[in-house]
Amino acid sequence: MGVFVFSAHCHPKTRASALLCKTRVGLNIACSMQVICGKVSAVNGKAKSKQRSGCPVSISLEALGDRWSLLIIRDMMVRAFRTFKQFQESDEKIATNILADRLQKLAAAGIITAEPEQSDGRKVNYRLTEKGIDLAPVVLDLLIWGTRHEETGAPNAVVEKMAANRDEVLAEVRRRWRERDPVPFLPSFADVGGGRHSSRTRAHLRKRNSRARSFV
Repeated sequence: MGVFVFSAHCHPKTRASALLCKTRVGLNIACSMQVICGKVSAVNGKAKSKQRSGCPVSISLEALGDRWSLLIIRDMMVRAFRTFKQFQESDEKIATNILADRLQKLAAAGIITAEPEQSDGRKVNYRLTEKGIDLAPVVLDLLIWGTRHEETGAPNAVVEKMAANRDEVLAEVRRRWRERDPVPFLPSFADVGGGRHSSRTRAHLRKRNSRARSFV
């Protein structure tokens, strides 16, 4: 980069040319710095994707992604799932590659966090963040809506009781999250129409459900 020196006694055209050149160099430097800073930011942290609109519903759906993300959140919230293996064994049988992708995206969105297992640092446990547990009303409303309007394996009476005691249910879910309670809040409903599962799988579901200490 050159250094521009000109005297007050220089011809006006000469001074104007020098000033114009110096200004162009300065602009080029500024633009180069902006490009460099942009590249560094892209490396250090993934840039947020452009939002389609300013609608909170649209933005929330972009953060959650799809049904798999909500099912992972459900399993963490009411089934006390913490490990990759537990998520793999969930009723919906999520594929390994999809599970890994959704866990990464949920962590990037600040909805879950990964923690090393205390007894074995090589293993990872997943946990909802404050942002994640704030989705409890969404999960509860989906549970109530699905039971009321679709054919499910959830007992209607139990779900309606949860709907009538909404505030208490949400408070209990948050308490269990805060205290890291390992006991499931709700059982699995996958063993409805037991013929869809092998006897070994049904036995596993009964054992898992027997540990669920439902609030209702």
